[in-house]
Amino acid sequence: MALNYIWAAFLIIGFIVAVCKAIFLGETGLLSDMMNGLFDSAKTGFEISIGLTGVMSLWLGVMKIGEKAGVIKAFSKAVAPLFRVLFPGIPKEHPANGSMVMNLSATMLGLDNAATPLGLKAMSELQELNTEKDTASNAQIMFLVLNTAGIMLIPTTIIALRQTIAVQQHLVGFNAADIFLPTLIATFIAFISGIIIVSIFQRINIFKLPVLIFIAGFCGLIALLHYNLSGMPADEMNKAMGAIGSGVILTIIILFLCAGLIKKQNVYNHFIEGAKEGFTVAIRIIPFLVAMLVAISVFRTSGCMDYIVNGIGHITAFFGLDTRFVPDLPIALMKPLSGSGSRGLMVDVMKNYGVASFQGKLAAVIQGSTETTFYVLAVYFGSVQIKNTRYALAAGLAADIIGLIAAIVVGYMFFG
Repeated sequence: MALNYIWAAFLIIGFIVAVCKAIFLGETGLLSDMMNGLFDSAKTGFEISIGLTGVMSLWLGVMKIGEKAGVIKAFSKAVAPLFRVLFPGIPKEHPANGSMVMNLSATMLGLDNAATPLGLKAMSELQELNTEKDTASNAQIMFLVLNTAGIMLIPTTIIALRQTIAVQQHLVGFNAADIFLPTLIATFIAFISGIIIVSIFQRINIFKLPVLIFIAGFCGLIALLHYNLSGMPADEMNKAMGAIGSGVILTIIILFLCAGLIKKQNVYNHFIEGAKEGFTVAIRIIPFLVAMLVAISVFRTSGCMDYIVNGIGHITAFFGLDTRFVPDLPIALMKPLSGSGSRGLMVDVMKNYGVASFQGKLAAVIQGSTETTFYVLAVYFGSVQIKNTRYALAAGLAADIIGLIAAIVVGYMFFG
């Protein structure tokens, strides 16, 4: 129900503000811009869903091979101790466990195109266990929040954008990867916060050995990656991180194929069987995604987002705090609504303030520390026809806020 009211509020508030501006300030063109934005957003939602069809078909086909070959079951057993704590209602050998761990792994590697189909597959499998089909289950909420607060080990796209802008600004000796460690720290804090918040709602005791081992192991992995990659020049780090991400995904595909062939299965037919599901899922997403993008467009075009940011800036200045982070707030406010929109705002900050400036660096850290909560919620829950999201949105946004605060604090610690 929360999503229902927020969606309506975006549309109504945005429209009222635009009408008031047109009547009292003479900004009549704003209504035309809003109308154009409505149609453009609807078109974008459709294009995203249709564009996802090919990737969905590929990954659901590969997943079907892995499922038939027993590899997914093996993944489930490997994460069973951790998932038994976080997802107490899921049988330890249920295929959803394997799908979820693969989805979260793809998210960590910054492979959004791979993560989304895997996440949709996992959500579909969780829906099989859901007794109230139109209401999000505890397991689905935990999984969604882990996605919205997902850890990004390798912010490849952000680093590549920084390097490109640095060249345009004629910077010599610029290290586009200097945001690597700060981003890791901020996104890890957001991820752990998401787990804690949902655990409080669901009364899950997370102070158990599997969770503590996971946290310690992940901290060790962060330290290892930083030790091996942070000293590289930016272009070499980009290549190394891209190779790691691509290598992991290709290894999984070959592993699934080999496992199926060893068991003398018809991997081609299994692939086709799974790929057929991709088109159905992509079509099912369209109305949910269009609804969310339309509401976001109205709210943004009306200028409501600018009012919120300026208000925060005035409050910050009133208390005598440093306001250098304020220009980056639109990125933080846009990120839960639109990944591409926040990316555009990040580039805008880097161009206006300089990619090597405090604002430019903080923009990159913020972009990599949180996820597109509204988009993920609309797509993931929409794919299984969930209408009552319960506290999923509140938990996801809370993790985003903590991630934002962590990004700002870490930004000041590293960049002054």
